[in-house]
Amino acid sequence: MSYTVDFKNVTTAGLESSPVAAALAGLRANEARYYINKCNLAFTTVPADESRETIDYVNRILKEERGIEFAAKPLETSQFELDGAKITYVFYEDGLALNVMYSIDGSEKSAVGLKLSDGMEVPKELEGKFKFARMKSKLAGTIRGSFFIVKGRY
Repeated sequence: MSYTVDFKNVTTAGLESSPVAAALAGLRANEARYYINKCNLAFTTVPADESRETIDYVNRILKEERGIEFAAKPLETSQFELDGAKITYVFYEDGLALNVMYSIDGSEKSAVGLKLSDGMEVPKELEGKFKFARMKSKLAGTIRGSFFIVKGRY
């Protein structure tokens, strides 16, 4: 069952098993606010157990591009097309929010974004591999983020 994220009334619905559920909910709401304000697009998520194909897509990109396989359990996903890009999100139980922005026609760069919820440790799969910039958010507290360019075709 899909869930339209409300950034005005932040809730941990679907994220309750995370040790940083409130911060992860704030991070999810922060993404929802961005898309409604910049693109007039409601940000909708689906439970991970209903979106295996989406998770497999992200896992393939992570493994083939950087040899990354996360131990954390995926809780929710989101996938949509916007301005010639396929945009995919996975929210993990440890507090990681990952997004893949993939150019559909191959004319623009594609990338994977990694955002760490306030209060979570850097996942061992990412330790020493990425530098994380910090950003403040009213909804999410301090967000640490990084990214890498996707070179392959998916």
